[in-house]
Amino acid sequence: MTRQDREVFIVQIGLNQGILHKVCGMFHDNIQDKEDLYQEIIIQLWKSWSKFKGNSKLSTWMYRVAINTAISMSAISNKQAKARSLSPNDLKYSDDTNSIVSNEDIDALYKAISTLTKIEKAVILLYLEEKTYEEIAEITGLSKSNVGVRILRIKKKLEVTMQKILAQ
Repeated sequence: MTRQDREVFIVQIGLNQGILHKVCGMFHDNIQDKEDLYQEIIIQLWKSWSKFKGNSKLSTWMYRVAINTAISMSAISNKQAKARSLSPNDLKYSDDTNSIVSNEDIDALYKAISTLTKIEKAVILLYLEEKTYEEIAEITGLSKSNVGVRILRIKKKLEVTMQKILAQ
């Protein structure tokens, strides 16, 4: 790999590091585990950098590598990882008293998301990132119609779980 390729890689990682941090945050609560996963994702991106042909957006490709790496590491380590896309404390809450969504609702949503399977977490993260069904399908390897069905099921599952959490 040329020096120019390495420089482009480093710049692209810098521009897209938010994607990597979101995936790490989704699959791990522990800071050390997040850092380990982040490093492994960087390694996997570097190993496959020369294989990226530009057939999809770079961010789509990075999501796919990051999510596949996170799922693989979880399977290898045999640990039950609690996952969420962001901690509720990372969000900037509105102090507007007319806000429709309360901090309690947001906390309940993150608790509900942590109960999902790994693939459900990946799908809902991408959905919350406002990715299209086509992009979610490309990243996850699911069909577009399967993505739609899963999103509907995940939403229903989250609604039921949130109602239970809020009722406690």
